[in-house]
Amino acid sequence: MDSGKNIFEEGQVLLFDKPLYWTSFDLVNKVRIMIRSRFKIKKIKVGHAGTLDPLASGLMIICTGRATKRISEFSDPDKEYIATFHFGETTPSFDLETETNGSYQTDHITEELVREVLIGFLGEQKQLPPMHSAKFIEGKRAYDYARKGESRELKPVIVVFREIELLSFGMPEIIIRIVCSKGTYIRSFARDLGVALKSGCYLSALERSSIGDFHLKNAWNIEKFEKYLEQL
Repeated sequence: MDSGKNIFEEGQVLLFDKPLYWTSFDLVNKVRIMIRSRFKIKKIKVGHAGTLDPLASGLMIICTGRATKRISEFSDPDKEYIATFHFGETTPSFDLETETNGSYQTDHITEELVREVLIGFLGEQKQLPPMHSAKFIEGKRAYDYARKGESRELKPVIVVFREIELLSFGMPEIIIRIVCSKGTYIRSFARDLGVALKSGCYLSALERSSIGDFHLKNAWNIEKFEKYLEQL
């Protein structure tokens, strides 16, 4: 047991598949509690390298002990997502967190048109973050204002779309694989895609499949990680 305790205190870089509806903090806190409970540790540092929204699942990198000093190096690489977009409606949050607030025509949207429009998103883009986000405005999170119905100005940020691949076309939903730079909001991409296609669109499902050279297929889920800890 001591050897197991030592490896986590000395520092581990762990890959996890964040469950749908969990916050990033929920996952970090769960991992911390599991390690502390298994090895009777009063205190251990546990942190993550990049958040995922509660309505997203997929890869998160969690660092323990001394490895928490390396978090920044895991935050910077490009991310890959598998995203499902729903056309014909919009929501204030650009995903399913909020109720729909608009409806639009979709009859004109063809697979050929989608592929043509997606090409225009490749490369460097100016993207406006969603108000329902953790961006700071005047010392408060943007979503704090949004949930109170207060309007605030967010500044656009430069993001880069390296790869955009249409995986499935079955209106009113399509599935796209996206490789993009740090800081990209796939929810904002949904809004912008709807506008580009002269319709409305929101993000209906999202999975992060890779961060740099780290891949979801190599990630722990909570149940398997618990069994692993029991063997140490």
